[in-house]
Amino acid sequence: MSEYADIVLQSNCIFTASGSDPFAGYVAVRSGRILSVGEGACPRGLISDQTICRDLGNRTVAPGFSDVHCFFTGYSAGFAGVSLTDVKSCEEIVERVKEYAGRISAEKPLLGHGWDAELVHPAGTSLLDEAFGSRPVVLFAEGCETCWMNQAAARCYQFTPDTCYPESYVRLLPELLGDRDFIIPEFKRYMKLMNSRGITSVKEMGFDRFYGFTDILSDLEAENALTLRVSFMSQPVAENMNLEYGKAMQDKFTGEFVRFSGYNQMTDGSISQLCADLKEPYLCADTTCAQNIDWERLRADVLAADAEGFRFSLHAQGDAAIGRVLNIYEDCKRREDGTLINRHCITDLEFSDPRDLERMGRLGVIAEIYPQIQSIADREGKLAMIAEHIGMERGRYYWNRRKMADSGVLLSCGTDLPLLIDDIPQSIYHAVGGYFPEGGEPFNPQNMLTVKELLTAWARGGAYNLCQEKELGSLETGKKADIVVFSGNLFTTPMEEIRSVKVDLTMVGGRTVYQSGADAAL
Repeated sequence: MSEYADIVLQSNCIFTASGSDPFAGYVAVRSGRILSVGEGACPRGLISDQTICRDLGNRTVAPGFSDVHCFFTGYSAGFAGVSLTDVKSCEEIVERVKEYAGRISAEKPLLGHGWDAELVHPAGTSLLDEAFGSRPVVLFAEGCETCWMNQAAARCYQFTPDTCYPESYVRLLPELLGDRDFIIPEFKRYMKLMNSRGITSVKEMGFDRFYGFTDILSDLEAENALTLRVSFMSQPVAENMNLEYGKAMQDKFTGEFVRFSGYNQMTDGSISQLCADLKEPYLCADTTCAQNIDWERLRADVLAADAEGFRFSLHAQGDAAIGRVLNIYEDCKRREDGTLINRHCITDLEFSDPRDLERMGRLGVIAEIYPQIQSIADREGKLAMIAEHIGMERGRYYWNRRKMADSGVLLSCGTDLPLLIDDIPQSIYHAVGGYFPEGGEPFNPQNMLTVKELLTAWARGGAYNLCQEKELGSLETGKKADIVVFSGNLFTTPMEEIRSVKVDLTMVGGRTVYQSGADAAL
């Protein structure tokens, strides 16, 4: 008996991410998997009276995409506690928080979010100290780039407004992630956001032992409530790397939606803050890196994890940092051909030495690039910073993804969310077009990727990064039906219009998890 499709998607732009160019054809889905993919019309033998057939015209049909570097914990902090989005003064903030304090348990810290740091300029802790005494208060500004807090919170959580970033407020995370009434609805909202952007899989960075959030993931998976496939990494921050935790998580999560993916760690920082580790000194300062990096500890952690079969991702932005990371990976377990056995990664790769990118390719180190990073800069400011800090001659190697691809480096894509929110068409505008948000002349056009290369990195590269390439990452018969439909043709839409293309439909395992409200045709 013939197998009939549950759903058939017919389109003039089927992008499989399996190597072929986009073509006019169909994708047939049955029981959550891809039954058939091909050019032309779907064979009549696959269609029954119950098959749902959707003619999508020129819309792009693609595999579900993977964001391989994001922080739900950092994102969720931007919605914790009471909303302060409309306040206009410090006094108004205090009154709003007082009202909120009366509605929650006196044992809980007072959290808030969303006040406009450009509008309100709190000075010191006195107002909060006087109003709330020994009860910790942490109020995140919009974007969570700073916060207002009292002395009790500074003593309890050991950070300040000047160090208001997730690694610093790690001691607050048990409060945040332990509040199930807040964090579960927030994670469900987060999944909907990601699905609306065509993201079907993520690799989440969880600090230390993730402070109980893995129990929530386990519960949601058991309830069949996950619409996002979650691989998570442990990033040692308040604790040392814990290999026994990794082994326990590997044993615990063996299902379809949640997996343990290894360990993550920072190395250097950004060039703009003189914190990128460079091979040659900065032009504006007598240093190659303004921060201290414990390379010996990083080496020891990576080699210990590698020996136990765990993979590592190391965040590196400067050319010296990238070179040092590769030196570490060269000492990891390798095959006879010299390639790494474990799937180690380098994240960000802001400024690189082309010779090191060739080494990456030979070793089989995976690149986790941020193809939307140009969206948070402007051309004049960015070029001025590059000229001042490293000079435009070295600046030729800024965001050099072309050399990565040409050197055989497997590319995958991340956002460092909440730094960036996933937007595939926007990533094309920047990482293919080379444009800053305002348009104008492309920056380093010789370093850009093609649309096909970038979408393949988002899809197949991401699945490989997550060790799920046998089931996900391309539209091929037998694979899980994680599928995204865009409102336009990503390959023929003019670059100046590409950012207007949106996601119309997202499917995870053949189940519709997002559908554009404006798209009655679906």
